[in-house]
Amino acid sequence: MTEKLAYTYVIVGGGIAGVTCAETLALLRSTDSTDRILLLTESPLVKAVTNVVPLGKILNRFDVEEKSTGELAAANNIDVLLDQLDSIASDDHLVRTTTGRCISYRYLCLCTGARPNIIDKAKGNANVIGIRDTESVEEFRKRIHTATRLVVVGNGGIASELVYEVDGLEEVHWVIKDPYISSTFVDSGAATFFRERLNTKASVDKQKTIYKRMRYTEQNEESASAGVTKRGAALGPDWHRAFDIQKHGEAGARNANKVTIHHSVEVEDIQEVTSGLQVRLTDGTTIECDFVVSATGVVPATSWTGGCDCTFKLGPDGGLFVNWSMETSIGDVYAAGDVCYAGWEHAPHWFQMRLWTQARQMGAMAARSMAAKRAGEEIYQDFCFEMFNHVTTLFGYQVVLLGRYNGQGLNDKYEVLLRMTPGLEYIKFVLVDGRLQGALLVGETGLEETCENLILNQLDLSPYGEDLLDPNIDIEDYFD
Repeated sequence: MTEKLAYTYVIVGGGIAGVTCAETLALLRSTDSTDRILLLTESPLVKAVTNVVPLGKILNRFDVEEKSTGELAAANNIDVLLDQLDSIASDDHLVRTTTGRCISYRYLCLCTGARPNIIDKAKGNANVIGIRDTESVEEFRKRIHTATRLVVVGNGGIASELVYEVDGLEEVHWVIKDPYISSTFVDSGAATFFRERLNTKASVDKQKTIYKRMRYTEQNEESASAGVTKRGAALGPDWHRAFDIQKHGEAGARNANKVTIHHSVEVEDIQEVTSGLQVRLTDGTTIECDFVVSATGVVPATSWTGGCDCTFKLGPDGGLFVNWSMETSIGDVYAAGDVCYAGWEHAPHWFQMRLWTQARQMGAMAARSMAAKRAGEEIYQDFCFEMFNHVTTLFGYQVVLLGRYNGQGLNDKYEVLLRMTPGLEYIKFVLVDGRLQGALLVGETGLEETCENLILNQLDLSPYGEDLLDPNIDIEDYFD
């Protein structure tokens, strides 16, 4: 017999977007409300945002903590169900799960995230793994204990931190299609700044505090025997601090100066050989290794859409098209995080990038929109969508990205002001007609809120010229 359930709000996905959405709805719910909230997740571990530290009006630094579904449910007075979305009957406001449950909803929010975009030449090869969630990092940890040679493909945040943090291997080969490292986030100047840290990491004290990290097993979950294929949520900021990804033992010395970077190339072929894998690059270089990590971005996880009674409008990247209130093309169905495509007219200094910061912001916005519609109230888009903002860590440095920090969308009609102190800080201002359009801040610069204000207020900075980044002038006090 099919189990039937009924909820006011159903959120699908246990990642940052889904959990933030559920937690925000719980906060917005009045004490006498009878509205019921359900979080449907494939994994008994969910990702929750903790230790939020404001760095400005919009910018926040935060940690992501794994919680058991039971802990999340108890803390927010919501229900959490371990199951997997199978199909949506939008006309009837019903979702069906792979285990046969039928759940009615008033409002539905889809936060199914994204899946690793494994390089084409490696699909189906067990010795090529993607790094995206907790489970894939655990797989990496198992493999590294018996490995001596590693190839990392990709040039984003996860690839950059993996290359920097891993230790104890004889060879690490970093394959990137760009002319410089970490191009997803930074320019060539900052890449050179980071390269110095990568080259000298043996002399850098990288003692790190491993976050206390509880492990829960599916056997402890009520729905463990439901036959759900577990797919974990995306990693959060400083993910590497929650794992020991160093190889220990006799070979566990620093692998400084053993990172070989292959610029402006891609993987042409991967073959199984007696000693492991043979990777051939487009420049003809051949590398032998024990396994390959593919960290080449993600694609929205929308495979379940085939079982829906109507067709979702999709963006050019395959994500679910949403308006500014995070509503999809189907009534009463919302989406947030990596699975969606931001289809509204963007503010001049904002653009979409699939990051945990935007997953959190979108999840909260979707919750506010659903709650407002339920109450018959009018709301406006959250101020955080006025300007791109993100905080991360690369090569041991705090990295703050604000506005059009790399001149994105400015058609090369901008000027750049730079200040760099080797080993300490790298500051880049992007200006158009004397007005700040974006900023890249590496290190503890203390300029986050000042740059936020200058971007949002569009103050004419022309009179200050290059003195704007004079180290003898405290601009954070000057423009306070």
